[in-house]
Amino acid sequence: MGRVLGIDVGEKRIGVAVSDALGITAQPLDVVVRDGRGSEWKRLDEIVGEIKPARAVVGLPLKMNGNECPATDAARQFAKTFSSKHPGIEIIFQDERLTTSASERLLIEAGMRRESRRQKRDIIAATLILETWLRSHKNTLK
Repeated sequence: MGRVLGIDVGEKRIGVAVSDALGITAQPLDVVVRDGRGSEWKRLDEIVGEIKPARAVVGLPLKMNGNECPATDAARQFAKTFSSKHPGIEIIFQDERLTTSASERLLIEAGMRRESRRQKRDIIAATLILETWLRSHKNTLK
């Protein structure tokens, strides 16, 4: 099957998670800071080179009613750029509604302070996006 990346695209940070080789579990991998000059691509290219994923599951932010919003367009643009840089990696979109709030809740329950939560929220959201996709495809992955 190959490993799968989970990606939570944000304005300031990109959370990245990775599956195990069998596609059973998702683990947090990295938070890549966006500087507005595109330097995040250097780190993302390194991750792709190290992990050699077969797929990338990109979180697709939607409104609660399922409609798209400006963040949806940003995620699609990110995926388009990612795909052009890494054409051999299949891009899959995963509805990410409530993943940020779920990751925030997990971090609060773990007793993490607000400043620390901000740094971890994106990587936990990426892990939740990937876990959701893996669970929904556990019987169909090859």
